Amino acid sequence: MAPLPDHTRLSAQGRPLIITADPELLEQLISLLASLGVEPTVVLGPGAAGPDWATARVVLVGADVAIGTPPSWPLPAREDVVVVAGSRGSSGPVAAALGAACTFRLPAEAAGLRAVLAAALSGAGRAACVGVIGGRGGAGASTLAAALALTGSRLWPSVLVDADPLGGGIDLILGAEAVGGLRWPDLSASRAPLNPAGLREALVRVDELRVLSWDRLSPPSESGAWMTAVLGGVVGTHQLVVVDLPRQIDSAALAALDFTRTVLVVVPADLRAAAAAGRVAAGLTGHCQDVRLVVRGPAPGGLDPAAIADALELPLAGSLRAEPGLAAALERGEPPGRSGRGPLAAFCRRLLAELIPVVAAA
Repeated sequence: MAPLPDHTRLSAQGRPLIITADPELLEQLISLLASLGVEPTVVLGPGAAGPDWATARVVLVGADVAIGTPPSWPLPAREDVVVVAGSRGSSGPVAAALGAACTFRLPAEAAGLRAVLAAALSGAGRAACVGVIGGRGGAGASTLAAALALTGSRLWPSVLVDADPLGGGIDLILGAEAVGGLRWPDLSASRAPLNPAGLREALVRVDELRVLSWDRLSPPSESGAWMTAVLGGVVGTHQLVVVDLPRQIDSAALAALDFTRTVLVVVPADLRAAAAAGRVAAGLTGHCQDVRLVVRGPAPGGLDPAAIADALELPLAGSLRAEPGLAAALERGEPPGRSGRGPLAAFCRRLLAELIPVVAAA
């Protein structure tokens, strides 16, 4: 990735702001920004940030910055804060207190951080990133993830990321298993640095949707660094990112959760599924602040979706009615929600309008 073009050179007021007193981390961050042709403003602590906190295009906060509970942070909240830890530091407490957009560890995750910075500094902004996870096996989470991404792709550049190496490949749900394009095994075999624009063009394409899927032959592997690099790139080249998460949270899923704004837990409307979903939801605690429940019908025992949500202490994103013919359509390779008709497509439109308010205006 080349340095930012001349028209993106920033005035002193709009420069990235670095808040850290860690000399090693500071050197790495300055070097990373220099590779993008950008000079940052540097302060040692939040008290010295002054007006730069509000005017900086992006803020990088070192994990060394000493803070206690969130009220002790002396600066107003802002969305585009990135917490960065060195090889020996821990970003968790700082990130949680600040409500950081994402976290990175250097030098291992430098590629992902560079991609996020390039997107922020070029004015591309950050995508809305939504995770979908099954409350139990066979809950229909992958189907909802695919339909949600496909619905969103009609409005903006959207990408569907398969984070479950044991799921059989989400391209299969979209009927795209024979479609050429980059998949996870191709990506992990490459040693070349990720180029976000090139990555978008190389992915599997279904209508206007880009898809990064697992295949069915390669041995499963997990790599938080690769997931961070990929999502760090696609958030700058897409406006909607949907991640199909595995029920067993591995390092790649944890890296994906660093980017997700909202996670949807999909649960069938039966007692055993609700019990399983409780354990899945508990595993998300501390990794995503906005976890919501989607209850999928039918309800053989008449369980009320609101009652399930109350029992699991999760907000109800909505209930999804059974769709006649959906299973048969998936077997024929018809992507879910493609027609724009039926309960699933209607649910996705409503959910996107709630999660991303600009959709309502569109």
